[in-house]
Amino acid sequence: MYDVIVLGCGVVGAATAYQLAHYPLKAAVLEAQNDVANGTTKANSAIIHAGYDPEPGTLMAKLNVEGNRMAGEICQKLQVPFDRVGSLVLAFDEADLTTLRTLYDRGVANGVPGLELWDQSQVRQHEPNLSQEVKGALYAPTAGIVDPWQYALAMAEVAVTNGVELHRCAPVTAITPVEGGYAVTTPKGVFTARYVFNATGVFADQVHGLLEEPDYSITPNRGEYYLMDKSQHEQVSHVVFQCPNENGKGVLVSPTIHGNLIVGPDAQPVEDRHDLGNTASGLDFVRQHATRSVPGLNFRENIRNFSGIRANSTRHDFILEESPNHPGFFDLAGIKSPGLASAAAIGKWACERILEKEPQLEPKQGFVDQRTHVVFHTLSPEEKNALIAQDPRYGRVICRCETVTEGEIVAALHSPIPPYTINGVKRRCNAGMGRCQGGFCGPRVQDIIARELGLNPCEVLMDQEGTYVLTGETKVQGGKAHV
Repeated sequence: MYDVIVLGCGVVGAATAYQLAHYPLKAAVLEAQNDVANGTTKANSAIIHAGYDPEPGTLMAKLNVEGNRMAGEICQKLQVPFDRVGSLVLAFDEADLTTLRTLYDRGVANGVPGLELWDQSQVRQHEPNLSQEVKGALYAPTAGIVDPWQYALAMAEVAVTNGVELHRCAPVTAITPVEGGYAVTTPKGVFTARYVFNATGVFADQVHGLLEEPDYSITPNRGEYYLMDKSQHEQVSHVVFQCPNENGKGVLVSPTIHGNLIVGPDAQPVEDRHDLGNTASGLDFVRQHATRSVPGLNFRENIRNFSGIRANSTRHDFILEESPNHPGFFDLAGIKSPGLASAAAIGKWACERILEKEPQLEPKQGFVDQRTHVVFHTLSPEEKNALIAQDPRYGRVICRCETVTEGEIVAALHSPIPPYTINGVKRRCNAGMGRCQGGFCGPRVQDIIARELGLNPCEVLMDQEGTYVLTGETKVQGGKAHV
């Protein structure tokens, strides 16, 4: 029997595993998909919010500010790209200026440091490409941009390095109370544990329902995005929001940690929790609202559209609680925005619940709280030459758009949580993230995966189960077609 099982390995599940790994616990993470961070974590705005938006006194308010601080510390330790570029909430009229004052007061109550209310001239000085209609802005210096995949992956890798087990392709099909805990049934077998954390994102209410009827429901909400070419990166230097409304924080325009520009999202209720499609109406909505903030956006420089599903719920706050009828079963649910910013603090909250129940636990001796992640194109010429001398594979560029080398891909394939798919490599190394979106490097990445993992090329998937790229040879001996 395990001490703790975490269901789901998005950023919240990864943060929980990371915190639990600090203690001598037998712990496991069960992930439904074939890779970690493959749900909401990989499809969001990639913003570490400052914390002025949540209502004071809520879990969101407390954990956003705490998680923002922790994110900076964790990213620095674990070599995750992160930059506190600051954020602006724009006002276009007197009503918006009143909203900015409300957000300022709320942020002060929440403990957000350094907030400032800027007038029109200050906004123009710092962001000359914004609309002439902007009357003022709320400036939050602690807001940042991050690689959300790397953030979750880094915490999960450190957890695995320190003894936490990760089981992929293990969706939960049943949860049953047993003596001393719970039995969790998956296609990979039955796992028993004394404590269970439900961090299954948009499926949290359904997973909870395998044990008992939940008193909340997840109401999935889809947001659509543009990912712009690096030619658009200098349009803004801060994360630029419009005033929030009942549908969320509105359409943003923001630099990304990799030098692109992200624009979006809209907010559409959806019934299908797997519905990640893009729509003409949704993208048109994003485009129209974004150009109100930044009129000079050139959407012909768009390189990809995508969408993500938010885990909105019938409650107005994060759902972090122990079941009153089944002690030891905890929900980490309803993690909508600012979920990414709050994730580290949510993981800490979860770990504290175990420490309350197991007060004898002391931090583990020899905990490894670091990770090496080489990003070749960021190195100095001297560092590049030294690395190539050590391993010539770092001298072979596979992805030309992002200057990703064979050495980086091979290192990822032999990391604590290796990818098995082309997009898994993309998330770890950025190969395929550039202007051609893998058109050049995709087949080369596929060959490297097959070679390093001893797979038939037909077994290498694009992403999730069933996303085959190759199904068999089209020619045989003598170049004759195989029919």
